[in-house]
Amino acid sequence: MSKIDCIVIFDIGKTNKKLLVFNDSYQVIHEQSTQFQEIRDKEGFPTEDVSLLENWLKQSFKEVLANANWQVKALNFSGYGASLVNIDAQGKVVGYLKNYLKPVQQELFDLFFHKYGPEKELARITCSPVLGNLNSGYQAYEERHHANWESISSVLHFPNYLSFLFHGERVTEMTSIGCHTMLWDFDSKQYHPWVKKEEVFQKLPPIEAGTCTYPAIYDKAIQVGLGLHDSSAALVPYIRQFKEPFILISTGTWCISMNPFNHSPLSEEELENDVLAYMQLDGNPVKASRLFAGNEHEIVIKQLAEHFKADSDFYKTVKFDNQVAELFLSKLSMEKNKKRSADFLKASDFLNKNLNSYTTIELSYQDFVTDLVIQLLYSLKFVYNGDKCRILVDGGFSKNSIFMNCLALAFPNSEIFGAEVAQASSLGAALAIHESWNEREVPADLIQLIAFKG
Repeated sequence: MSKIDCIVIFDIGKTNKKLLVFNDSYQVIHEQSTQFQEIRDKEGFPTEDVSLLENWLKQSFKEVLANANWQVKALNFSGYGASLVNIDAQGKVVGYLKNYLKPVQQELFDLFFHKYGPEKELARITCSPVLGNLNSGYQAYEERHHANWESISSVLHFPNYLSFLFHGERVTEMTSIGCHTMLWDFDSKQYHPWVKKEEVFQKLPPIEAGTCTYPAIYDKAIQVGLGLHDSSAALVPYIRQFKEPFILISTGTWCISMNPFNHSPLSEEELENDVLAYMQLDGNPVKASRLFAGNEHEIVIKQLAEHFKADSDFYKTVKFDNQVAELFLSKLSMEKNKKRSADFLKASDFLNKNLNSYTTIELSYQDFVTDLVIQLLYSLKFVYNGDKCRILVDGGFSKNSIFMNCLALAFPNSEIFGAEVAQASSLGAALAIHESWNEREVPADLIQLIAFKG
């Protein structure tokens, strides 16, 4: 029996570490997942156990290679951003991977902006809201002022380090540079001057396109990608399939609205409203706005279930109807006369309402979701071009009939679709290097769409 040509993808999140095997039609034929206990850095803050992760990656890949039914042709990675791995001349990790949730050294942080600010202008040029260690370029600046700087040979973005373990090449890839790092000057399309002044530039490897591959160390027939920032990787299947302008609203704990066709510079107002820019494989910007809507949804359904003494999954049977449509359109009309600000992103109007005013849990939930969509529209306006582009919604809210139908009512001249793609980040990492291993055409049905009319 002939072997199945396949690609292996490691999708490394902060919590879940996944291995997926796709065949050459991009169907998942194997999947496994694990979690690791974090270790403590020298200050006692939790961080990734890079050594344990490396051992798991290599052992898991060996097990896949040993499967007699599979012919592994390629390997790639999607991983969380905002994290740097420092390595020495022998490729060994120096120190710890810094947890991006770790508080900054405030005195040094202030000095950084004193030297290279003003803060708002640096944020605008680098398309990076000021987020502390989530600005991973600052992590390198902080490391620059520590004693072990001289022992560091290369500074790698986390996804690029994962691939380095398998092809041995020190490279930098665009989607990781563009992950609110404060490294990249989006105006001049090169590293910001501070990167050279602080001698960080010398330790950043050459930039390669995210479509590039290198032969694996142990088997030159296997092509290894460079590793991609996971949020950027999740956009790749959509860019592959749709050539006309679209906005993707990726919904989960965060609702991230991404427009790969909006290349306008970030304004001060946008930065204040949690708007940033990611980068595509080719280095073009992706304007994105963020809303913590999934988190609020979890909080509210627990409150409603407790108040009305209902099951926690009650909301799954609450439907959209004409009464909800009238309620939403009324709110939409009143919204024109309201002056909203960045504070509106913190919570929807529903959190200020008295649950005793509702006679049923269904009415309260319908009111909540219509409020949530109104809040989303405020966030969405910063990336929407104002033209009639498609709006695609994936993730949990794409299956919520109230959410989707209200969105369609808000954009009667646009095509609104609920989109479903299995393992979007992993699939994106596989598709990014399609031409390096797969002679077949990319299937046209990787994304399933359900249309909603306003």
